[in-house]
Amino acid sequence: MTIDNDDLLNSILASLDRVEHIRVDEIPNIDLYMDQVTTFMDKRLRNTTRDPDGDKVMTKTMINNYAKNNLLPSPEKKKYSKEHIVVLVFIYYLKGLLSINDIQTLLNPLTERFFDKPDMAMVDVYEEVFRFTKAQIDVLKRDVAERYAMSREMFQDAPADSEDFLKMFSFICMLGYDVYVKKLLIEKMVDGLREQSSGQGKREEKKPDGKKAATKKPESGKKGSAGMSGGAKAGAAGRNTSGKSSASGKSGKSTTAPRKPDAIRKTEAAKRMEAGQKSEAHKKAKS
Repeated sequence: MTIDNDDLLNSILASLDRVEHIRVDEIPNIDLYMDQVTTFMDKRLRNTTRDPDGDKVMTKTMINNYAKNNLLPSPEKKKYSKEHIVVLVFIYYLKGLLSINDIQTLLNPLTERFFDKPDMAMVDVYEEVFRFTKAQIDVLKRDVAERYAMSREMFQDAPADSEDFLKMFSFICMLGYDVYVKKLLIEKMVDGLREQSSGQGKREEKKPDGKKAATKKPESGKKGSAGMSGGAKAGAAGRNTSGKSSASGKSGKSTTAPRKPDAIRKTEAAKRMEAGQKSEAHKKAKS
């Protein structure tokens, strides 16, 4: 696109007439290697660059990065299909306006749903999107002509050596403000798509199955059973001890001293009594 400042409006309108998108029937029906892809893109889109002699339309590094960032589906055996070329054209048109992250938000759902699908493929989406480009160019030409006419009416009282510059500046600002507002709208819509996609991903992570979550049983039940178990253990321990005592008695191995016969016990008691009487008599004799 070339602009002649000496005949600004006519050169702009003529340049807009030369703007064309890549038609689907221009894309080769065979799979291409990387060098063939970059050659095709450069040949068809070079006239849309700011500096056709120096600017690169698309390099190998760019395409590899697009694949790494999931902007572009991976090639099959290092070959790129017609569907790949369509995605690359979308990226080329969008990268001058949006960030890579925004382009990813836009293109990821598109490639997931339509890339190489039998019912509706990326090629079908591409054709439908660009079907009205000729009508859009006609609308754009009318809008540009109106803004140019408005700019020519501005700064009528400006110094003579600055008037043309200020009118050109006004024309650029009007076009720029239009782009600025549309860019804001596009970014807001992309943010909405991102939030919608994020909310859907969270819902899928939850995976509701209609079943109620299992509730924990109260701990008191466990404690009660533990108490009963403890009581049972204590009873068992008591029975075990009793059993041991009876077993010990049966075996004759009692821990207490054996009971003495009655005759011996009486004799010992009499001796203690007699000793006590003698001690009492001895005390009286001394007194």
